[in-house]
Amino acid sequence: MEKLNVLVVDDEPGIRSGVSRILNNFSVSYPFMDSDYGFNVVETSTGEDAIEIIKKQKIDIVLLDNKLPGIQGTDVLEHINKNQPEILVMMITSYASLELAVKATNQGAYDFIPKPFTPQELKSALENVSKHIFLRGMTKKLNKEGKEIRYQFLSVLSHELKAPLNAIEGYLKIMQEKQAGEKIEDYEQMIDRSLHRINGMRNLIMDLLDLTKIKLEKKTDKFQQIKVSEIAQNAIESINPYAIQKDVQIFLHDNQDVQINIDPGDLEIIFNNLISNAVKYNKQNGRVDVFIDKKDNLLIIKVKDTGIGLSQNEIKNLFEEFFRVKNEQTKHITGSGLGLPIVRKILDIYNGDIQVESEVEVGSTFTVTLPV
Repeated sequence: MEKLNVLVVDDEPGIRSGVSRILNNFSVSYPFMDSDYGFNVVETSTGEDAIEIIKKQKIDIVLLDNKLPGIQGTDVLEHINKNQPEILVMMITSYASLELAVKATNQGAYDFIPKPFTPQELKSALENVSKHIFLRGMTKKLNKEGKEIRYQFLSVLSHELKAPLNAIEGYLKIMQEKQAGEKIEDYEQMIDRSLHRINGMRNLIMDLLDLTKIKLEKKTDKFQQIKVSEIAQNAIESINPYAIQKDVQIFLHDNQDVQINIDPGDLEIIFNNLISNAVKYNKQNGRVDVFIDKKDNLLIIKVKDTGIGLSQNEIKNLFEEFFRVKNEQTKHITGSGLGLPIVRKILDIYNGDIQVESEVEVGSTFTVTLPV
């Protein structure tokens, strides 16, 4: 059984000892996992000690109270985000401080758990965060292993789809039996929630399908000499309905009619991810400019938007699997956190590169270079 190290940071001894008791003989198991996860619990009462512990030993999960003697929990969270973003932080908060907990999740905490919590509530929270750790580790294995891991990832996908499907089924049954009333207006919230879950499932499926298309080595039999602007135009047309909803205009600039010898599917994935992100994280009435150019036998693709922008810390973690920008402006935006890592993996295969320039509240520019 693999052990995850859990650091509990709370100045209440009862909370610390309670977490240790609950997790002492608890383990997490899913059908798609090779082995169970158990837990080693480390306790401390201050934020200063927590930072020292994190520096000296490997910690996977931090259960973090905000109200601490000395530095506060949000200060510890900021330190972890800057120095060890792979650690997943769950805020422990009183019901009176839920607003603070939500703010902390927007600033990088994985989740929060209100106290006092029951053993089952703590176990459920640890099940979710353990699943996330397993998924993250599996994507890293994709760099070393082939089909077996991909098929295992597909089994994870089927498991991940069960929860939203069950929720949608429940809403539909309520509507079928007219439990909430006779008017369609009585069910608007259920319809909105169902559509939101469907959109999340669609994004996850599409990202996973892209991931399975990525080749571990070049297969030149699929290479074609293609016009880059044709692939870009196809991507724009597929994303344009969503752009229209947000009043975002997309413009394509290609003065050289550039061609490249490449697997068209790989180039399509690059354009789809970059342009859809530029629309998704844009502002109302914004614009996206797609530039295609050639210089010194390099294809240069630039996707520039007038969106919400990224901080330097967010840029640093942008290509990590399952990383998603969390703030007040992105909390309603769905995504799997796999799109940009997929783009990076494709570019690595072709000896290409991607660079990001961004300014918060001004916009971002993603620049891809590929050998022609």
